[in-house]
Amino acid sequence: MSAVASPTREKMLVGGEWVESADGRTFDVETPAKRGTVVAQVPRSGPADVDRAVRAAAAAFPAWREVAPRDRGRLLLRIADDVDAAVEDLARTLAMETGNAIRTQARPEAELVADVFRYFGGLGGELKGETVPLGEQMFSYTRREPFGVVAAIVPWNVPVLIAAWKVAPALCAGNTVVLKPSANAPLAVLELARICQTHLPKGVLNVVTGTGEEVGTPLAEHPLVRKISFTGNTETGKAILRLAADRIIPVTLELGGKSPQILFPDAADERTADGVIAAMRFARQGQSCTAGSRLFVHESVFDPFLETLAGKLAKMKVGDPLDEANDMGAIVSRQQFEKVVGYIDEGARQRGARAVIGGLPPTEGPLAAGYYVEPTVFANVRNDWRIAREEIFGPVLVAIPWSDVGDAVRMANDTHYGLAAYIWSRDITKALRTAHAVDAGWVQINQGIGQVVGQPYGGFKESGLGRENSLEGMLESFTQRKSVTINLGS
Repeated sequence: MSAVASPTREKMLVGGEWVESADGRTFDVETPAKRGTVVAQVPRSGPADVDRAVRAAAAAFPAWREVAPRDRGRLLLRIADDVDAAVEDLARTLAMETGNAIRTQARPEAELVADVFRYFGGLGGELKGETVPLGEQMFSYTRREPFGVVAAIVPWNVPVLIAAWKVAPALCAGNTVVLKPSANAPLAVLELARICQTHLPKGVLNVVTGTGEEVGTPLAEHPLVRKISFTGNTETGKAILRLAADRIIPVTLELGGKSPQILFPDAADERTADGVIAAMRFARQGQSCTAGSRLFVHESVFDPFLETLAGKLAKMKVGDPLDEANDMGAIVSRQQFEKVVGYIDEGARQRGARAVIGGLPPTEGPLAAGYYVEPTVFANVRNDWRIAREEIFGPVLVAIPWSDVGDAVRMANDTHYGLAAYIWSRDITKALRTAHAVDAGWVQINQGIGQVVGQPYGGFKESGLGRENSLEGMLESFTQRKSVTINLGS
């Protein structure tokens, strides 16, 4: 394996101190833009490190919960200001470690982090209870209380933004946090932690780096953890749910997706083609749980619309994530790259499938130096094929024709996932009826943008439990309700 001239040596945050792992082990972080190039060495933690971090968070909890909610919010607002000042550094780190293009993905992600902290920083005063009318001789009310230590486990595709989704509301609500970033992309999360730590008491936020087996599992199992918030693949989410069941602690899960896009004939134009590309998250190499990776197109416009779509995709520039000219970067790791290539190879060998654009990655030239996959669209795919049912997490879109809207909805719902869906029609009544019929927790009509802070976000079926990214999500995910009743009679 090759390495850069001087890869950085990182530390992790435990109890307000930047430390190595207990046994001194490290792991390498590579940049997917150039195969085998190490950019940093990060502590490889184990159960002892997890225990140290959880105990630090537990020790910090009593004092932190006593801080007035509005004062906790003010600290989050200061963090947001510092994140604003660090956007470019965060963006470059994100592009380097995730492979996401700096102009289209890494910089927008970094900018949104400040918005998340600012949003939740303003919600301290909304941690309210209710009064319950039980008659003149009773005064009954509820209050919102934090759980205690929250284990927050985040993925590699949007690492620093999803970390903010969990850390900001958890802290605002009065919890303390042990955060585990993905081993593929821990660097920007550590940068965010440095910013946070300048404003927070010791132990309120801790970051432990390492693998899922060596860090994630002992974190989910730790007896002092009172809440788990996990974003990642569905199988890991199921495993975490089983671990939580042994101790009966609450879990928020945001898991996988195989999200449908349903296109009506009246919307088969260039504007919609742009929206389909955005909804598929091609600019993030399709590495998104909300990627609209199944495109159901009315048969009357199927071929011409795919031709329009292919023409736009052919103009997307794929290459070095740090190059401002590029629209797409690289797949995050060799393992993920090989998985995506395997699905493309399988799709190419399916009888009847047609590659409208893209296919297997180049084996020579600049793109062969990294984990690059060009936008790929397969037409004439059956809904029961593996490439139409399993989450590829790569820039691979399958297109399926339909003639009856009932069949389109049936195919859209014929999946164990239910995270996102996208409806394209100029007939708003038709679009709304379709949106209501689709099994998904987050549906967009005539747009394919990302999540907006303040909008409750989460999935149906095996795409998850609970909601995030909103006031409702904070109250539901990071507080527990207590009822208090006072007898006012003699």
